[in-house]
Amino acid sequence: MEIRKTILKDLDTVMEIYAYARDYMKKTGNPNQWRDNHPPQSVIEADIRAGCSYVCINGEKIVAVFYYNLEEEPTYREIMGKWLNNEAYGVVHRIARTRGPGAIGAGAYALKWCIEQHSNVRIDTHKDNAPMLKLLENLGFTNCGIIWLANGDQRVAFHYSQ
Repeated sequence: MEIRKTILKDLDTVMEIYAYARDYMKKTGNPNQWRDNHPPQSVIEADIRAGCSYVCINGEKIVAVFYYNLEEEPTYREIMGKWLNNEAYGVVHRIARTRGPGAIGAGAYALKWCIEQHSNVRIDTHKDNAPMLKLLENLGFTNCGIIWLANGDQRVAFHYSQ
């Protein structure tokens, strides 16, 4: 597998991956995290233009997509709990993979890549997203508490720091 920046030509494939991820979440007990329209195409286009969207490639096929950037995430300023440190960090959002054997392990590969870019990484997920909760735990992320999105929804906040 390899990681590269997403380009606008990838947009249809990326949106198909997000559609599959929404369906998968609903079928595995997590119908509320992304509901029926998240992330909207306009957000993904903005991510691509900003150079913060990445795809994971296996062979010739895009098998996963995610947002990664070194930045301060505004929704991480307030936490019910405590971050591991207050140092600069990379942020991961909107990570999703497609179906099929070529995509198995793509989420872990993408998160490990993020950690290689910066040893201090934060991410959040819905309390009902059992596959992501398990993946983050398996990769050594620490559950630091609860954050609130701009719309008031709660998310479980995780932090990885070497």
